[in-house]
Amino acid sequence: MTAPMQVGYEDILRVWQEADAVPLIEHAWLFDHLMPIGGDPLGPAYEGWTLLSALAAQTRRLRLGLLVTSNRFRPPAMLAKIAATVDVVSGGRLDFGIGAGSRPDHPLARREYEAHGLPFHDFAHSMGSLAEACTVIRQLWTSPEPFDFDGEFVQLTGAYCNPKPLQHPYPPIVIGGRSSALLRVVARHADIWNIPGGNMPDVIARSALLDRYCAEIGRDPADITRSIHLGVSYTDPAPTRAAIRAATDAGFHHIVLGLPAPYPEGVAQWVANELVISS
Repeated sequence: MTAPMQVGYEDILRVWQEADAVPLIEHAWLFDHLMPIGGDPLGPAYEGWTLLSALAAQTRRLRLGLLVTSNRFRPPAMLAKIAATVDVVSGGRLDFGIGAGSRPDHPLARREYEAHGLPFHDFAHSMGSLAEACTVIRQLWTSPEPFDFDGEFVQLTGAYCNPKPLQHPYPPIVIGGRSSALLRVVARHADIWNIPGGNMPDVIARSALLDRYCAEIGRDPADITRSIHLGVSYTDPAPTRAAIRAATDAGFHHIVLGLPAPYPEGVAQWVANELVISS
């Protein structure tokens, strides 16, 4: 994962193209923020879906996505269209990441909504609208005919998406987060669930809670791939190796490694050698 802030486009492109040539690296990720959430608050931050489409056109093998799209930034029908376009551009390599949006107690994330004239609703609204967005997006990707949708948070008339994504029935849906309410949305809608790492007892407890929510609605918990985001230190990779081992032992086999900028030359091969093979 390369956070597209406080870094140049050429640097991110270099890392992704390096990773595209390393078979041990299976997927690559950006995040979805409109302003930096770390470092210089006035520094550069690239719009995630635009950048993802550019990177999709210049890679050939990696699966790719945003970890995760803020459902607060774009209306779901528009987001479905954007994601379908990226899936086509990538030749069917999109993993569709989505989440409720930034938590309200993160001021550097909260400010980007005010700066772009975007509403920031309460927690209940963010959960309800995320569930409806997942329903609408999936229907747009699969419906052969226009349809209407009259939800509590989303209203559409004559909704239709063409072209459809290349992947059938649709790109895997990755939902990121850890709250109990969000895990209920994961149980109903996700193919992959991602959680920030760092506290393995909590990660394991949240995974068990997701198992319970799946059982309540009759879904096999094994249908949902468990994914975790882990930070990387170039000078001391041992803690990351230990975290990878702990995560895989806990059933998390989809590992996202957050690379800090600046990126050393050959960082993708370094990741494969020092973190993947060594773990």
